[in-house]
Amino acid sequence: MNLEFNEVTTIFLAVAVLTIGTLLNRKIKILDRFCIPAPVVGGLIFAIIATALKGFNIIDIRLDTSLQGLFMLTFFTTVGLGASFRLVKLGGKLLVIYWLACGFLALAQSTIGISFAKFLNMDPLLGVMVGAVSMEGGHGAATAFGTTLEEMGVESALSVGLAAATVGLVAGGLVGGPIVKYLINKYKLKPSQAELEVSGSIEDIQKNTSKLSSKTFMNQIFIITLCMAVGSYLGDLFTNLTGFALPGYVSAMFVAVIVRNLIDHYDNTVIEMKSIGVIGDITLGIFLSMALMNIQLWEVANLALPLLIIIFVQVLFVALFAIFVLFKALGKDYDAAVMVGGFAGHGLGATPNAMANMDAIVSKYGPSQRAFLIVPIVGAFLIDVFAMPIIIASINMFS
Repeated sequence: MNLEFNEVTTIFLAVAVLTIGTLLNRKIKILDRFCIPAPVVGGLIFAIIATALKGFNIIDIRLDTSLQGLFMLTFFTTVGLGASFRLVKLGGKLLVIYWLACGFLALAQSTIGISFAKFLNMDPLLGVMVGAVSMEGGHGAATAFGTTLEEMGVESALSVGLAAATVGLVAGGLVGGPIVKYLINKYKLKPSQAELEVSGSIEDIQKNTSKLSSKTFMNQIFIITLCMAVGSYLGDLFTNLTGFALPGYVSAMFVAVIVRNLIDHYDNTVIEMKSIGVIGDITLGIFLSMALMNIQLWEVANLALPLLIIIFVQVLFVALFAIFVLFKALGKDYDAAVMVGGFAGHGLGATPNAMANMDAIVSKYGPSQRAFLIVPIVGAFLIDVFAMPIIIASINMFS
């Protein structure tokens, strides 16, 4: 028996799955501890049920995910609109060092993924999906690039990417704390008595005092859709002129970065980040839910062992690089140790994972304003300046 859902019903199911995932995260402590995203929880439950129904020849569920791309495009545009260069200036030299380290990690993860995929007789493009795409990129990038690769004919790309992102997310939560605890105990680190002016400066830049209204909200919708439209056309134009595949959501994100900083130059109260953040959270949740709901779990089963091997190597590399290279480069102090915890979180999972790692650390050992400035800025959007070109180049190289 085939059960088909149209695009409207599919969106309803995605919202329902997202709501269920949110409720389960509140009830089940281990999900909250490792910051497993609500759409991942709900979407995987739906996918498991759908797989079981199909496996026992009861019902074959088919979803119309044609609107998934719209939600994906919107989310990446909101990420770009959060990229204020004024925040980058506050981070100073340490932000640049951390940023370059994350760029190097993106290159290393792609190299590890592709190399081990070829060694294990897998498609190199599946190795790309188990590299920076799913590790530093998380579920958002895994969904976006997995969809792109499947459209290019790479079977199971989305399923592999989402599976790797989920395992990486858990690993990032598991290794971050122990690494920082080891560094703090070994070097007897304590929080510095630095001024807390940075925190106030961040709030001044990220928020404005304008009252939320339908007018201000519509202004944000106008800016977002403008960036989406221009970015989509520029992405197609770039691809047609160069033959180099550039997904529309990538170009839309970079257009949004330019638009954000041009607007800030003339009036820094126009961009209202509270509204942008809400729109980004909602669109991310819906498009991830739709992607997880439609994942073909049976396609990943045969690749389980190779995937786990590659992810283990990725985790080992992040841990060694963080302890022996990044910690020293950042100054070998308490702030550096906390940033290493964040690095493990978003280097293997996502920025919320990084924030959870650092929050657990500072609640036990003391505050680190510098870490809470630098890690979110780089993890949320600056990393894409390096990661996106590396990922896109890798895809074009092996396609």
